[in-house]
Amino acid sequence: MAAPGPVTPKEHFDLSQPPVIEGFSANVYSNSESFKEKFLRKTRENPMVPIGCLGTAAALGYGLYCFHRGQSRRSQLMMRTRIAAQGFTVAAILVGLAVSAMKPRH
Repeated sequence: MAAPGPVTPKEHFDLSQPPVIEGFSANVYSNSESFKEKFLRKTRENPMVPIGCLGTAAALGYGLYCFHRGQSRRSQLMMRTRIAAQGFTVAAILVGLAVSAMKPRH
C-alpha cells in the first residue's frame, strides 16, 4: 500500500478574511448593538445578575474598608457576605440560562 501524498486545497484561502462556515452566523441579532444597548438588553433579560454583581462589589469594598480601619471582625463578616453574594450571582446566571434554554426559539 502506497503512502498518500500531501493533500493540497483546490482553492487558496484568503487569510485576511474570516472563514465562511455554512449555517453559522457570527451575529445572532440582525443589527449590531452598542455596548450600552447590549448591557440594557441583558439586564432586562436577567436583572438579578447585575444586582448580585453590585452586592458582591459593595461587600468587597466595605470589607476592605473595615480591614483598613482595623475592624477585623466586621471585615471577616463582609468577606463572608461577599461569598454569599457571589453564590447568589452564580445562581442567578444558572437560573437565567435554564429559563432561556426553555424558551421556544422564534
